[in-house]
Amino acid sequence: MTAPGGAHLLAISDLHVGYAENHEIVEALRPETDGDWLIVAGDVAERFADITWALRTLKQQFDTVIWLPGNHELWTHPSDPVQLRGEERYRRLVEEVRALGVITPEDPYPLWEGPRGPVAVVPMFLLYDYTWRAGTPGATTKEAALAQSQDLGVVCTDEHFLHPDPLPGLDDWCRARVAATELRLEALDPELPTVLANHWPLHPEPTEILRYPSFALWCGTEQTEQWHTRFRATEVVYGHLHIPRTIWRDGVRFTEVSLGYPREWGSRQKPPEGPRRILAGPAGTAG
Repeated sequence: MTAPGGAHLLAISDLHVGYAENHEIVEALRPETDGDWLIVAGDVAERFADITWALRTLKQQFDTVIWLPGNHELWTHPSDPVQLRGEERYRRLVEEVRALGVITPEDPYPLWEGPRGPVAVVPMFLLYDYTWRAGTPGATTKEAALAQSQDLGVVCTDEHFLHPDPLPGLDDWCRARVAATELRLEALDPELPTVLANHWPLHPEPTEILRYPSFALWCGTEQTEQWHTRFRATEVVYGHLHIPRTIWRDGVRFTEVSLGYPREWGSRQKPPEGPRRILAGPAGTAG
């Protein structure tokens, strides 16, 4: 699958369409040009009905939509009639999203025709394994880090709603997802550049400005810290932190594309951003 000349590869995350303001924003999203692709990098909503509504709405507007889950899609929230947990919940999401014509992390990676040739667009579902412990100094185990963070008053809601079934822990699920994704990336043409998209950052640097540093425990894994160079990334796309910005590392652009919660916009000088331009077609440049 390739994109038509002149189209753009766009990305957004953390739509949280359960909020009325966000719901309206998603309804109004439109491509820049015919043929634009849109990466939706997780946290669309918590309820199945809201997730499928949003992705169906976006697929009606954008030529190609690529979705990967965040933690909120995987919550087993009491308000959702679908009470599936863990891997079973993820697999059901994949089935329903595929039925909308949306690409998932379980599908072949589509090829984007960029100005310098084809690029593999890689949607990933990797989770986290509590190994980013800079915010919990001295904690050498997951248990110690979680206890220290709890003492600081910082506990991610995932600990209540995100379940790793049938595996014993989220770190076990993360390791399994990383291993499976690594094999797929290693099988790509070694000359083919990539756009790596994951809800959680692949490197801990974006978490260094968190208001609550120990929250980094729920933000990624040290297993992926070199993936941007190892797998020839032209850009890394992520969300989760609700701090939309761009940083550079090893010559690779890392772009957080989150929309975030309405309450967060009031502290920013600019209105909430829509999709960010990741790559442009042959006639354009990255924005």
